[in-house]
Amino acid sequence: MIGGIPGQAGMLKQLQSLQENLLKAQEEIAAMTVTATAGGGAVTAVVSGDRRVQSITIQPEVVDPEDVEMLQDLIVAAVNQGLEQVEQAAAEKMNEVTGGLGGLMGGLLG
Repeated sequence: MIGGIPGQAGMLKQLQSLQENLLKAQEEIAAMTVTATAGGGAVTAVVSGDRRVQSITIQPEVVDPEDVEMLQDLIVAAVNQGLEQVEQAAAEKMNEVTGGLGGLMGGLLG
């Protein structure tokens, strides 16, 4: 063929494959869950890959009506840790798919 068409067809095929792999990775990320704890397990947060808090578990012995602020801090810490774990896992998954190109694509993948 003339004008590099075979190369363009190959590139298009690679891009379609990358797109399919990205969609699959996004589905896998959305389906995953992480569990994070704070206060030595006093508070546990389960966060889904689509960044939603699924559950919060609070050990009864940490509930002190005189120190509600500490409990609030533990909840925030557990949720934030869960969100950070999801972000890290999502970045690793996308890096697997893109071969490290994700950072170069200016956030188009997420």
